[in-house]
Amino acid sequence: MTKSTYWADSYIDKRCSAQEALKHIRPGQRIFIGSSCAEPQHLVQELSEISTRFTDLEIVRLLSIENGPLTLIANESPSHQFKIRSFYLGSCGSNIIKKNQRFITPINLSQIPHLFKSGLMPLNAALIQATPPDDFGWMSLGISVDINLSACETADIVICQINPKMPRVLGRSFIHVNDVDFIVEHEAPLLTIQPIPEHESGIAIAKFISRLIKDGSTIQTSLGLTTEIIKMALSNKNDIGVHSQYLSDAIMHLFSMGVITNKKKGFNNGKLVAGSAVGSTELYEFLDDNPSIEFYPSDYINNPGIIGRHNKMVTLNTAMAIDLTGQVAADALPLNNYTGINGLLDFTRGAAMSQGGKSIFVMTSTMDHGQKSRIVPLLTEHAVVVPRGDVQFVATEYGLVNLFGKTLQERVMALVSIAHPDFRDELFAKAKEMGLVDSKRKFNQANKGIYPFKYEETIIIKNIPITFRPAKPVDERFIQEHYYTMNRGDIISRFFHEKKSFAYDQIETTYDIDYINDQTIVATIGELGFEKVIAVGEYFRNTIINMAEVAYSVSKEYQGMGIAAILQKKINQAAIDNGIKGLIAYIAPHNKSMISLFHKQPYKVTTERNEDVLILTCMFNEPKQDDDDDGSKALGNAILSMG
Repeated sequence: MTKSTYWADSYIDKRCSAQEALKHIRPGQRIFIGSSCAEPQHLVQELSEISTRFTDLEIVRLLSIENGPLTLIANESPSHQFKIRSFYLGSCGSNIIKKNQRFITPINLSQIPHLFKSGLMPLNAALIQATPPDDFGWMSLGISVDINLSACETADIVICQINPKMPRVLGRSFIHVNDVDFIVEHEAPLLTIQPIPEHESGIAIAKFISRLIKDGSTIQTSLGLTTEIIKMALSNKNDIGVHSQYLSDAIMHLFSMGVITNKKKGFNNGKLVAGSAVGSTELYEFLDDNPSIEFYPSDYINNPGIIGRHNKMVTLNTAMAIDLTGQVAADALPLNNYTGINGLLDFTRGAAMSQGGKSIFVMTSTMDHGQKSRIVPLLTEHAVVVPRGDVQFVATEYGLVNLFGKTLQERVMALVSIAHPDFRDELFAKAKEMGLVDSKRKFNQANKGIYPFKYEETIIIKNIPITFRPAKPVDERFIQEHYYTMNRGDIISRFFHEKKSFAYDQIETTYDIDYINDQTIVATIGELGFEKVIAVGEYFRNTIINMAEVAYSVSKEYQGMGIAAILQKKINQAAIDNGIKGLIAYIAPHNKSMISLFHKQPYKVTTERNEDVLILTCMFNEPKQDDDDDGSKALGNAILSMG
């Protein structure tokens, strides 16, 4: 048994120029090149300059940020010098994707190390970049461990560019000098990317998804999300953990704000865990020798079983398009250009295994400057990346819906409600043609209403988180269940007669609303998409007199908690915001709680009698005076007036 050479001596022996190292590459071989911002640019440039020496050299890589010379050469001589095998096409426009799509290899990122280690895809050489060795001869792969480590472990020869600019990142990110074959010393700035430009729709999307993320959650974010969306969605959270394929500047900012502590992950507590980093120079400096950060290879990071061990795992990923059945495509987006299967399905399925986990797909409602909808009848132009059965939450600037456990008709109604209003008619009509929606179901103009998020609020009452929000078309079943569980007396008080049926066409005006002339605020408990409606407040505008008729109902077990008063306050604000002059309530004389509630208005209330009905009105420009009757006195007078 021969002793290994002392690593320092080995380092000297292996040191050479890029030209000398690359002489060991032969035509027809398969060459792995380190990915994303850790790409060894010096080696790549030298390889491109000697490209005429080669025929059929296959380049294997995960993600290339720069508009690389190897791709250009491959396009110019597709069958001679270089062939490209990309697992993740990277940052490029859709026209480049179409041109280079033959290079894409669809595979989940968690499976690529196995592809190398099993020998199914043997690598003749690996060109990587690392830090200078420490006192024990260990070199860190720095900002890109992902599949680089398995490539180094399995390639016939390893050519390592030593770059002092590379941060020393901890975790399972090290290779030893004795395990590489050639060392090329070359200092150069690492590749960086500019932040994705912010857009107004991102602000709305961030507000929607923020509600889903609870304190103590562990998150994964994709490269396609803007810094602003991530920061807005998470900046008011506590004890967030990170287990992610990529780290970005947004994660660094949240860490510095104290939002990310990694204390409650339930697995790898105290550690921010990822596979690589893509961002600014400041991000790379933040990673350097940071004991709170560890990088691991992708068969660990993207393993759904590992992902599912984290508490409340929340995955945030961008989608290119989604069809009405829930199938997701994840090709490149304008300004968010990262494409391929990559780790999307790994994290989606991992989140489903997590206790309290959620997967969220984010996208703008339109593309091509508003000319096309991202929500389409059926995916035909784009490949399905996430099957419909794996899709849970979907968010656009028009809302957030939960598709998990929903019928195809429920999915249609949900997705149409968050599509751009200009495309909702067409999508609904196509759904009927495809048999996804009941042929008798109508699509009202009200369905083009823009969901007013500003009225959404979660209030804790008697230790119960109750969400007050405008009703949505997807609330049909929840509102039906609310009415069906009301007792006989409350039904008569609400509808003025005994009512045993609350079929779609009888209550559709409660949830098919335009949020202007008709408005419904519901109080709900439970998870979004599986909520229980415990109270309903509605107004219907009489456009002739510009007054709105109001009605309220609260489930028996939640009465006496002040819920109706909150609904009334929100209905008032919505009516005022929409230019309505005042409110009218038609109330049965025995409905003392409704009479009392209406008299709690901060406006002067007038009472009229019309046979067996009390008509209460208030005008928003007539505030209540100090000497006005309070609700209880008015209640007594109103009942006496009925004679």
